[in-house]
Amino acid sequence: MVWFDAFVILALAITSTIVTVSDNVSDIERDSKALELFLQDKKDHKDHCPNLKWDQPTISKYKATLKSHLPEGCKS
Repeated sequence: MVWFDAFVILALAITSTIVTVSDNVSDIERDSKALELFLQDKKDHKDHCPNLKWDQPTISKYKATLKSHLPEGCKS
């Protein structure tokens, strides 16, 4: 699974272009932060609350909000 995560990071880095968005965060910075949050939520759910039912949102949801989407009652 680690190779997949590394591949996703590499693919995002290669295909992203640097264009500033309205809140002064470049697309590549937004993509990187969203991916970081997505992967951290995945790990935190597995490590801290695997018993809680949770369907992780898509990466586009993380890109839109730039925040954690762990279920209530799990480490945030």
